[in-house]
Amino acid sequence: MNSAMLRAVLILALGVTTSAFQASSGWTRSTQLKMGAQLDAGETDSVLVQGGSLRTWSYRSPLVEQVQVVLSTEGRPLDADIELWHGPDNTPLKMRVYVENGQLRPFSAVIETPRGPNTVAIRNIGQIEFPLAADVFASDIEEPSADCIAAAMTIQGGALRTEAFDPLVDSVQVLLKTDGRPLNARVELLQGPNNNKQVVELYTEDGLDRPFFCILETPGSGNVVRIVNTAPVEFPMTASVVPHSINEAMASGALIGGTGDVVLGGDIGRFQAS
Repeated sequence: MNSAMLRAVLILALGVTTSAFQASSGWTRSTQLKMGAQLDAGETDSVLVQGGSLRTWSYRSPLVEQVQVVLSTEGRPLDADIELWHGPDNTPLKMRVYVENGQLRPFSAVIETPRGPNTVAIRNIGQIEFPLAADVFASDIEEPSADCIAAAMTIQGGALRTEAFDPLVDSVQVLLKTDGRPLNARVELLQGPNNNKQVVELYTEDGLDRPFFCILETPGSGNVVRIVNTAPVEFPMTASVVPHSINEAMASGALIGGTGDVVLGGDIGRFQAS
């Protein structure tokens, strides 16, 4: 009997979760039971989180300094709490995430995890009819581009900034930081007047040690990203919002119908001079 099957038998017999087994890399993750090789800790397969339930991913190694969190659904709304636990009763980062359509606009963010051990906790606060798929991994993590870092602008406490994007932009990067003070902010993706497609409410105890970086999907037209500094005026922050990916088909001038002619309907010649 190989080690994977032996662990499966022990789990079923003892009724424990996979978080009881440490991976050789130094970190584990709590997840639902999987068969065969999928029992190995450290896999990046998505975990189904039912409405009202909680899942945790624990990283014991101090070498893990960043993890990326990706949340999605099958087209239903997404409503979740994300927390970083660092020691007993210490939560240096909290996020409340709402997405109108978790398939069209999956949520993706990078969480700083310096000085392990750290635990990422994801709670689905939606109803039981709204499950979500969660994935947390520590390799191949998205990084802010040089343009994103250079585009930083200061937002004073209580102020807001908005950035509108062309329909060519499929996704945008958002980077929020402070000079070491706490970071309290709200990030909104709007498409039309007061039509929130995605909302992130964020708290970080140290915006320099634990900056916030995420990628927002912006399909369609009329997308506006609004950044609100919800902290008092004594706590300014810097924000960068730049395009992440461009729709190459639209950018290259792809034409519907395969021709460059624009055909207008109606009585075009009615008002032409004779």
